[in-house]
Amino acid sequence: MSFSYYGPLCTKVYDITKPIGYSLGGDIEFYSNLLQHCNGRILEAMSGSGRMLIPLLETGLKVDGVDYSEAMVKSCRSRCTERNLPMPELFVADLENLQLPYRYEAIIIPSGSLMLIQDRRTSIRILQNLYDHLEAGGRLIFDLFLPDVTKPASIDTSTVRLPGGDTITIEVRTTEINLLHQYKTNLIRYEQWHQGKLVGTEMQELTLRWYGVEELRLVLEKIGFTDIEVYTDFDPEQAPTQSSQKFVYEARRKK
Repeated sequence: MSFSYYGPLCTKVYDITKPIGYSLGGDIEFYSNLLQHCNGRILEAMSGSGRMLIPLLETGLKVDGVDYSEAMVKSCRSRCTERNLPMPELFVADLENLQLPYRYEAIIIPSGSLMLIQDRRTSIRILQNLYDHLEAGGRLIFDLFLPDVTKPASIDTSTVRLPGGDTITIEVRTTEINLLHQYKTNLIRYEQWHQGKLVGTEMQELTLRWYGVEELRLVLEKIGFTDIEVYTDFDPEQAPTQSSQKFVYEARRKK
C-alpha cells in the first residue's frame, strides 16, 4: 500500500473522470479565449495529465506544463503522443523550489489547484516563485472556490471502470475541517479490482486550503503584483457576491 500524492491509481481515475477537454464550468473556453493573443510562452502550473494543457496546445498556443506528480506528467506525455502533438516542455518539479529555464508571458493555475497547497507560507513562496517566472508585464491567472465546510464529517464512495475491464473503487473520508486555519482534509482510498481480486491499493491525503477574497488580493499586492482583478464564474463583468461562485484572479508582474 502507498500513501501518495496523485499516484498511478489516482491518475487513472483522474484521466477517466476529467478527460482531455472536459470543461469545469466553462474554464477551458475561458482560458483559451483569454490567452488567444499570447505570442510568448505560457506555463500551466500544476498541469496534471493535460485536461487543460492539451486543448490549449491544439489551439496553437505555446504551453509548457509543470506538475509535482511523475504519474500525471507521464500520462500527459502519452496523451500528446496519441494526438500527434509536438511534445511540449513538461517539467516534474516542486513549485516551491521552481527554477525553470524560461520566463512566461502568462502563467495559469486552473481547477482551483492553488488550494492544494495547505501551508500558507508555502503558498506565498509559490506565488512569489511564479511572479519571478513571469516576463515584465506578464500575467498570472488562476481560479479558486470555497469548499463546503457546513457538512459534518462524511464518507463517500464511488466506482470507476477502466478500459480493460478492471474497476477502481474510491472512498473519500473527511478527516479534518479547520476553520481557524482555513483548510479541509480528506483521506482518499483507491482500490483496483481485477476479476473480483484486489490488485492494487493507494492512499491519498488531499487537503484544500481556501482564502478570503481580499486576503488573497493583499497577498498578491505584497508580492509585487499590480492591476489585480477579481471576478467570478469566468465572467470579467461579474464581481464576487456569493460563496458558491468560482473566483478568478488576474494579476500582472510590474513592467
